[in-house]
Amino acid sequence: METRYIHNFLKVVKLGSMSDAARELDLSPAAVAQQMRTLERELGVTLLVRHGRRVRPTAAGERLFEKGQALVQECDELRDWVASDADQGELRLGTLNTVLHSFLPDVLQGFLQQHPAVQVHVVVDNTPKLYTALAQDELDVAICLKPAFELPKTICWSPLREETLVLLCQPGDAHIAPLELLRKRALVRYDRSLAGGKLAQRYLDAQEIRAHACLELNSVIAVAMMVERGLGVGLVPDVGDTLLRGRELSRLEVPPLKGVPPLPPRELGLLWQRTTPRLRWAHSLMSCASRLVPS
Repeated sequence: METRYIHNFLKVVKLGSMSDAARELDLSPAAVAQQMRTLERELGVTLLVRHGRRVRPTAAGERLFEKGQALVQECDELRDWVASDADQGELRLGTLNTVLHSFLPDVLQGFLQQHPAVQVHVVVDNTPKLYTALAQDELDVAICLKPAFELPKTICWSPLREETLVLLCQPGDAHIAPLELLRKRALVRYDRSLAGGKLAQRYLDAQEIRAHACLELNSVIAVAMMVERGLGVGLVPDVGDTLLRGRELSRLEVPPLKGVPPLPPRELGLLWQRTTPRLRWAHSLMSCASRLVPS
């Protein structure tokens, strides 16, 4: 029995669609359907039933889904263990958009110089989704923000840097006090559903500023682009020089809060599973990042 077919079956069940699974697996829908029929024939049971354009597992399919995840993981670990001396294989790395456009290229350059036979597959998403993918063994390492909840003992965290709030404005406004800019200029708001956006809103509330928001975006880089175009000012986490690179922008420190404890900065770092078979690569990536990431 092909363990690859079981892996693809798990993907079909998770997505509820053979065509969606085919796109993620870079296969044709017909190929995925043929693999599912082969599995059913080898196991002697029906695994999937159609409901309109969706598919769902039968009782037998649910049992395979439950046991198949552990089986596929064990096969991956066996494959990595057998090839461990060769220092080759795939590292599944999750990261944030701001990391991708700032220091990640330098980190990957250093890592691949040490491990030239390793293939790195990069996935870009937000921290909650990256953490979920890591916990479900869909990623090996994630460079992301520290989750707000206490991490289980199975997940390791290593910090890289802290990101405090800064104000982005056009160079012609750089002489104006940051709080005055926040009161008088339109605000290009960073998404309040994200950790950095929540931090910015807490700062505004503590300063009793009711900013006029003209836009709300889920990308720090996009906020910087809009500020450069003159659409307002931006209150965002300081993700480094990538905010200013190639842009006519000024970055101002915001004054600390008075009479209340300072707001905690965003923490950026690495997450990985304690028992991952790619542990040495996770440590190597952490070592490269620690040397190259500006604090």
